[in-house]
Amino acid sequence: MPLFVEGRRVQLPQSVSEIVRAHPSLEERAKLLRGQSVQLVGPKGLLYVQQRELAVTSPKDGSISILGSDDATTCHIVVLRHTGNGATCMTHCDGSDTKTEVPLIMNSLKSLSNPTQNGRLEVHLVGGFNDDRQLSQKLTNQLLNEFDRQEDDIHLMTFCVTELNDREENENHFPVVYGIAVNIKTAEIFRASFPERGPEEELRSARSLTGGPMINIYDAKTEQLHFGPYFWRPFPRVDFWLQQDDKQLLEQFSTSPLAEPPHFVRHIRSTLMFLKKYPFPDDSLFPGNRALLYKKNEGGLWEKISSPGS
Repeated sequence: MPLFVEGRRVQLPQSVSEIVRAHPSLEERAKLLRGQSVQLVGPKGLLYVQQRELAVTSPKDGSISILGSDDATTCHIVVLRHTGNGATCMTHCDGSDTKTEVPLIMNSLKSLSNPTQNGRLEVHLVGGFNDDRQLSQKLTNQLLNEFDRQEDDIHLMTFCVTELNDREENENHFPVVYGIAVNIKTAEIFRASFPERGPEEELRSARSLTGGPMINIYDAKTEQLHFGPYFWRPFPRVDFWLQQDDKQLLEQFSTSPLAEPPHFVRHIRSTLMFLKKYPFPDDSLFPGNRALLYKKNEGGLWEKISSPGS
């Protein structure tokens, strides 16, 4: 079934500007989001979603009140929500396999939704800009086409992507919105950044840098985060990359070197150090070859818990 805006079908394929001409309310909403100041979201009650991860939960969740993700340059952050029961999925897509990822997003949300319940599916797309390589544009089109192919009606609510999320400075282009959060209880979506992106930030980054696919990291029924066990091969030329200066790392590991946030290189360097330390993820990372499990404690912060049978 097709993608809709305010009850009218979105005709595809169309460029972002053509879609906005046909549905002007999308531009208004993008403008409102761009105009917000960035809120700093602390770790209490937060589930942070990294690149190639998804998490889905609902207002019934006693541990999580906010889903958040940031550092999207050419990447897009996707929020899919069922208005009937408030089940909400957030994911950070980089265009590596959009065709597989969108059905995964849909199925993850449906696993928490009662199909007979009243309500509708609403999608919010945020991220990208007018980058030189047009990677943002490509990802926007892929996401629109894949959501349009799903059997359910999906209503496009927020469309702050590519040229609708672009600013120009000294003839260079940058995204306006790099990160968003969604309040699970109220459904509010707002500009955000996250000083803490744990737990296991380096492990999660290592998995995606070594080519790991999109995965669901959260079980809303047990209210637990789960990581691994993962497998990767030794990262090619890791010693060589660690000897390079910041400029080299930025140019080699970013899809948009000029638009990256200031901490990008530091983050890449620490992930490469982690991959040097753990060329294969072994027993030292995943004791007994079991997943690492985390649950929120009474203070709303993540705490490691023992795996079953360990």
